[in-house]
Amino acid sequence: MLQTHSHHDRARRGTRRSRASASTSNSIVRVSDTEQQPPPPPPPPQDQQQQQPNRSPCTDYDMAYFHSYAHLGIHQEMIKDRVRTETYREAIMRHQDSIAGKVVVDVGCGTGILSIFCAQAGAKRVYAVDASDIALQANEVVKANNLSDVIIVLHGRVEDVEIDEEVDVIISEWMGYMLLYESMLGSVITARDRWLKPGGLIFPSSATLYMAPVTHTDRYSDSVDFWRNVYGIDMSAMLSLAKQCAFEEPSVETITGENVLTWPHVVKYLDSYNVTISELESVTSKFKFNSMMRAPLHGFAFWFDVEFNVPTVAPTSVIESHQVNGSLRKRRTNPSETLVLSTAPEDPPTHWQQTLVYFYDPIELEQDQVIEGLVTLTQSKENARFMNIHLEYTSGNRSYVKESVMR
Repeated sequence: MLQTHSHHDRARRGTRRSRASASTSNSIVRVSDTEQQPPPPPPPPQDQQQQQPNRSPCTDYDMAYFHSYAHLGIHQEMIKDRVRTETYREAIMRHQDSIAGKVVVDVGCGTGILSIFCAQAGAKRVYAVDASDIALQANEVVKANNLSDVIIVLHGRVEDVEIDEEVDVIISEWMGYMLLYESMLGSVITARDRWLKPGGLIFPSSATLYMAPVTHTDRYSDSVDFWRNVYGIDMSAMLSLAKQCAFEEPSVETITGENVLTWPHVVKYLDSYNVTISELESVTSKFKFNSMMRAPLHGFAFWFDVEFNVPTVAPTSVIESHQVNGSLRKRRTNPSETLVLSTAPEDPPTHWQQTLVYFYDPIELEQDQVIEGLVTLTQSKENARFMNIHLEYTSGNRSYVKESVMR
């Protein structure tokens, strides 16, 4: 399981994303005011099955993923993330002219809150798509707010539901931990390719994954050094096991800018209008950092941001890369016009926090010491929702490899 650490004692979700891309059957239900969910239809004859369009199969992992999102607590945590929810609402209202009178699809609608924001912005029609049973409750929310004439809740996978018109806008909160872990971006791409009109709007319009080396002495001491002296007893025999238990897998936790040793490096920039599903299967990036201080290097942190821009002939926000102390950093040409949802350590915390890959043993860095290497993120062959993380890095004439799996 993915490790999570927080200053607050709270129940953590086992998964964060399922909603538009998982289903327990092939049934597709338009949730109406009166009908109950019908039983799934019998499978078509074999010859008809072979004529079906090529769609991704629903695996047992998808089914478990799907069931997890029927639990209200997951949705409550996301909605209570004010940075997340209010940024989406501001994006919708700021670009109301592009939504009013238009047809919208909300990919992975959950409780329907983003669909309702779009209806409040004047959308002519909103298709709220969700594979989880939370769609049934979303429809009740729509009715309670007298929006059934605008919002149509579709209970099924975005790969399977049918919308008999092109749409002007796609909106989705698809991001997972470390941006791509358990993410729904593939479903957004599917919706884009099936229904979006030429020149249509996608929110968010782009996403960027970052990484940076970090120091976190308190975390390391709490997990490892604790065992050196336990009530006066030498338990250092536990150190190897303690390191494995604490640092074998990635950890989702909150750090601050003080933990970050350099400017961040851009691992991957994703343009919602052009990204392909195959592009998400494997991401590789070379990095080079220069430590800004003398400190122990405990691992690498990953975080992301997403932007909300209306497409134009020339993009309103041009992403450029430039070297800062040997590391890549993103620069926006007109940041005053760009609405950004950020999960960076220096920004207000979100439920995504940051994802940390810790080393088993820290590396003592001198100021300006170089850390360089390669990071590769691949979808697991076992389950495409899992992410394999492969890190190769060199510092102080020594080379290291760290492999871990987010599951």
